Amino acid sequence: MTDFRFAVTGVRADPYAAGPTLVFRLRITASAARPDETVRVHALALRCQIRIEPAKRGYGTGEAAALHDLFGERARWGTTLQPLQFAQVAVMVPSFTGETETDVVVPCTYDMDIASGRYLSALEDGEAPLLMLFSGTAFTGAGGFHVEPVPWDREAPFRMPAEVWREMVEQHFPGCGWLRLPGDTMADLLAYRSRHALASWEATVRALLDAAAAAEPPPPDPAWAGAVLPRAVERTAP
Repeated sequence: MTDFRFAVTGVRADPYAAGPTLVFRLRITASAARPDETVRVHALALRCQIRIEPAKRGYGTGEAAALHDLFGERARWGTTLQPLQFAQVAVMVPSFTGETETDVVVPCTYDMDIASGRYLSALEDGEAPLLMLFSGTAFTGAGGFHVEPVPWDREAPFRMPAEVWREMVEQHFPGCGWLRLPGDTMADLLAYRSRHALASWEATVRALLDAAAAAEPPPPDPAWAGAVLPRAVERTAP
C-alpha cells in the first residue's frame, strides 16, 4: 500500500471567482514501504471534508458575544465547542511521482444562517482552526496501474488567518451584509417597494425602519423617570 501524507501550505481568496471562494494549497506525498523506491501516481481522486475545530483557539469578549447563539454562555463552552462542518469538495489530482502540490477550491457562503459562516464572521483576528480529512482512490504503479484506497485516517490540520475570510467576503460583498428571507416575506417586501416606488432594497428597509421608529411611543418625561406613583386605595363600604 502506498503511504499518502497531506499538508496544507497556504490559503488565499480567489478574486476572479463568480462567488466567494477560498483556494487552499495542498501538498501530497506518496511514499513506498522501501525508502529507495519511488511511487508513480497516475491519478488521485480525493474527497476532502473540511471541519472547523473551535475548541482549539481562544476568544475575546466581542467574539464571545458574537458566538453566543452558536455555543451559549462561555461557562458552557467545555461541552458546546464542538466541530462545525465547513465544506466537502472533490479534487482530481493529475499524475505525479513522489510529491506534488495542487489547489483545493472551496466555494463558500456568506449566509449567516449557516453555522460555519457565522463562526468565521465572528472572528476579529487570529486564526480559524481547520481540519481537512481525506479519503478517495489512487491509481498507482510504475508499469500498468493498481487501484488502491486512500486510508480514511489521512488528515491535515491548518490554521486559516481570519483576515483571509474577511478579504474574501469584502471582495464579493463590499461593505454589505447578507440576509435570507422566506419567499412570502420577500413577496411582501417587493410589493411594499413597488407601492412606494423605492429605488433599492436598502431604501425599502430604511423606509420600514423609519416608519417603525415613528410609530414607537415617545420616551417618558425625565421628570417622572424613576418616580414612585402613589398606591391607589380601594374605597371601603360604610
